[in-house]
Amino acid sequence: MVRPWMRAARTFVPTDHMSNSRRIRALPLLALLCCAGLLTGCEMVVLRPSGAIAEQQAQLLIVSTLLMLLIIVPVIVMTLFFAWRYRASNKDAPYTPEWDHSIQLELLIWSAPLLIIIALGALTWIGTHTLDPYRPLDVRQAPRDLPPLEIQVVALDWKWLFIYPGHNIATVNELAAPLDAPLRFRITSSSVMNSFFIPALAGQIYAMPNMETLLHAVINQPGEYEGFSANYSGAGFNGMRFRFFGMSAADFEVWVQKAKAAGGELTRAEYVQLERPSERDPVRRYTAVAPDLFDAIVNRCVDPAQKCHREMNSNVRPH
Repeated sequence: MVRPWMRAARTFVPTDHMSNSRRIRALPLLALLCCAGLLTGCEMVVLRPSGAIAEQQAQLLIVSTLLMLLIIVPVIVMTLFFAWRYRASNKDAPYTPEWDHSIQLELLIWSAPLLIIIALGALTWIGTHTLDPYRPLDVRQAPRDLPPLEIQVVALDWKWLFIYPGHNIATVNELAAPLDAPLRFRITSSSVMNSFFIPALAGQIYAMPNMETLLHAVINQPGEYEGFSANYSGAGFNGMRFRFFGMSAADFEVWVQKAKAAGGELTRAEYVQLERPSERDPVRRYTAVAPDLFDAIVNRCVDPAQKCHREMNSNVRPH
C-alpha cells in the first residue's frame, strides 16, 4: 500500500534545486552576453592602424588567423557531425568494429595541417625580415622623400621622456611626428624593463636599462593616438601612458615652436629630478636638452661623478 505522504515525496522536487538548475543553464548565455559587451568597447586599433608598419603587421595577423581557421573550423564541424551521426540513439549509423586503418584518410589528416604549417612558416619568415624594427623603411612604407626623424625614448618610473636631438627639445608624456616621415626611435629605460607600444603605429619594442633598442616606423593618417607601456613595471604602471599626435609638416613645426617656447631646460641635474618615481605626470616640455644626455642615460653616467658603462666595458680585456 502506497501511503499519501510517500506519493507526495516521489513527486516533490525541491525549489532550490530547480532554481540552481536554471542558473546553471543560464551561465553560458550570461558569459556570451558579457563577452559581447566587452567587445563592443574595443576600438580594434591593432586591426585598423594608421601607420604602414602596423598595417602590415595587422595583415600578417589576419592572414595567419585565416590559415589556422582552415584546419580549426573543419575539425570543429567534423567533431560535432560525428557526435551527432554516431550517437547512441541513431540505430542506422554503420558499425564497423573491425576497421582500424585507411591510408587515404591518414594522408588527408596529416597533409592538410602540414601544408598550413609550411605556409605559416613561410609567412612568418618573410614577415619577420620585412617588418624587422631595426630595418630602415623602404619607399613603399614611407613614400615621401623625407629625412628620418630621430626620437630618443626613455622609459622612466612611471612616465615617458621623448628627446628630439634634431630640434633640441624634449617632452614628457607627449609625442608628435609629421605624416609620412620615416621615424627612427632609439629606446632605453632608466631603471627596469618596460615596453614602448603605440598600437596605431607599430608593434611593441622593449626598453631596457643600459641597452638601446631601435624601431623604424611611419604614421600615415592624422590624429591623436594612445601610447603606453605594455610591460608591468611597478605601482604606477597603469598610468604610464602618453599621447601621440600624427600631424602635417606645418602643424608639426608649430608643435616644435610651442615646445621651444616652454621655457624649461632639460639639464643633467633636471633629469636626475625627473628620473625620480612619480605617477600620472602632466605633459612637460623643455626648450633645450643637455648635450649627449641620451647616451649618458644609456651608459648610466648622467651624474658626472659616475663612470660610464661604455668606458668600463672598454677596460675589460678578453682572455
